[in-house]
Amino acid sequence: MADNTEDAPPQLDDENAPLQPGDEDAPRQPGDEDAPPQPGDERLKKGIEAMFFAYRGFTADPDRILAKHGFGRAHHRAIHFINRSPRTTVNNLLSILGVTKQSLNRVLRTLIDKGLVESEVGTQDRRERHLSLTEAGLALEAELSTAQEARVRAAYAKAGPGAVAGFEQVLEAMMDRTQLRHYTRFEEDTGGT
Repeated sequence: MADNTEDAPPQLDDENAPLQPGDEDAPRQPGDEDAPPQPGDERLKKGIEAMFFAYRGFTADPDRILAKHGFGRAHHRAIHFINRSPRTTVNNLLSILGVTKQSLNRVLRTLIDKGLVESEVGTQDRRERHLSLTEAGLALEAELSTAQEARVRAAYAKAGPGAVAGFEQVLEAMMDRTQLRHYTRFEEDTGGT
């Protein structure tokens, strides 16, 4: 049995436990927008729904582009992370995506057969396969990224810098430790770009 302690929700001590009504630092009013949401707060449901609809919007443009090529979101994720980490290994990509080897192999086989990804034998460990995008793969990745970047850029401009920082903090707080490690590694590797 695998140890899933990395993915388990963190145990809160008294210092980090959510505030309860009547606590000295408890929100002044349940509807106060500056107060952290409490269980049952309508803002939690609205936040979940906003993420659902925002994700639909975020993926709509790339889905149309991918459909023209007969690809889906799994192909997009593989293309994105191979681009962000050129010469990544199959095992590293498995870890980043959190998918089964069988699932990833099916996606990679398609991308390789279509000439978008190339796989090279490792120089230090011949059992490793290093993945890179071909010129055609880079072109498709650029088309997909441009569509998503335009949507995010417009949303950031509309929301303003304070909202952007808060949004990024919320997203990071939702990641489990493994996901956050992968995310921060990309931030470090790319200088935060």
